[in-house]
Amino acid sequence: MSTSQGVITCKAAVCWGLGMAVKLEEIQVDPPKSGEVRVKMLCASICHTDVSGIQGSPYVNGFPLVLGHEGVGVVETVGDEVTNLKEGDMVIPIYIGECGHCRNCVSGKTNFCMTYPFRATGLMPDNTSRMSCRGNKLHHTWTCATWSEYTVVDANYLLKVDPGINLAYASFISCGFSTGFGAAWKEAQVESGSSVTVFGLGAVGLGAISGAKMLGATKIIGIDTNEMKREKGKAFGMTDFINPRDSDKSPSELVKELSDGVGVDYSFECTGVGPLLSESLNATKVGTGKAIAIGAPNEPIVPFNHTAILAGRTLKGSAFGGLKAISELSIVADKCVKEEFPLQELFTHEVPLIDISKAFDLLKEPNCVKVVIKI
Repeated sequence: MSTSQGVITCKAAVCWGLGMAVKLEEIQVDPPKSGEVRVKMLCASICHTDVSGIQGSPYVNGFPLVLGHEGVGVVETVGDEVTNLKEGDMVIPIYIGECGHCRNCVSGKTNFCMTYPFRATGLMPDNTSRMSCRGNKLHHTWTCATWSEYTVVDANYLLKVDPGINLAYASFISCGFSTGFGAAWKEAQVESGSSVTVFGLGAVGLGAISGAKMLGATKIIGIDTNEMKREKGKAFGMTDFINPRDSDKSPSELVKELSDGVGVDYSFECTGVGPLLSESLNATKVGTGKAIAIGAPNEPIVPFNHTAILAGRTLKGSAFGGLKAISELSIVADKCVKEEFPLQELFTHEVPLIDISKAFDLLKEPNCVKVVIKI
């Protein structure tokens, strides 16, 4: 790693094209421009969206691509006109901003800021890049690019956190866990005494279970084909577990058997598997049931059982669990520092950045929940 006239040469995980293997490359990271911050990454983790991104996800545009959107780091250089951050601050890169003043921010109905929106271009707001490799412009994963020793981020897409926060846990809450937790808290607004089912018990699904438990749900049904997720779900507050492979019945039928034949109040689809969208809705009560779509599918159009929604149920989409990136993610971060979540249950594997290719193999292990990338 070297620095020359403000340009840093460092290592990063780069995908050069759709479906291509991820390679560790030596890249150049420019100093930040006005309103930007250069961050020295300390720790990152893998979200399944990173995997789908290199396989053709509609939510990732532009190659070559520096991967990663979960992580935590420390501010190394501050650009002009940045007033809310300073060198040495511990920060989490985020992919949805929060201005607090636009129509959406003040509505209290959504976390989609209109001033600092989700950016799928992989470029800075001025449509340029601060990262390059052998003369090639590199794209960020959204506004992040956390699988790099250094990255440049617009200051409006960074959350300052307690410097004492556990680095791996900070990485977990930067997307996956918080997305599920927020979906229960902000999107569904789960009520005390209610019933819940969660499809897919990865970090997102376990976050949804944690959120439902915090809000007082009394029946929380977890669904996963991996039997090893049974104990993980219990650790976060799950009361019942369904492995669909143990029955010829559909998941929604199995949920109804555990909920007096009528289904649950709230359902969370965390896998992105197309057919499960209808199943998650069918698992809820006629007339009042609410399903939250969280998992990102590889295909933008999926089959859907229209009769499920005609029965008075509600289907709602969600990004980042409906959490506002500054005012509400900071609450999750504070809970993380206070150890209110059993996040140690998510930490199953760790690799150094130099062994990034091994991380994708680890994801296939049945006992894997989150792979931490030590930077």
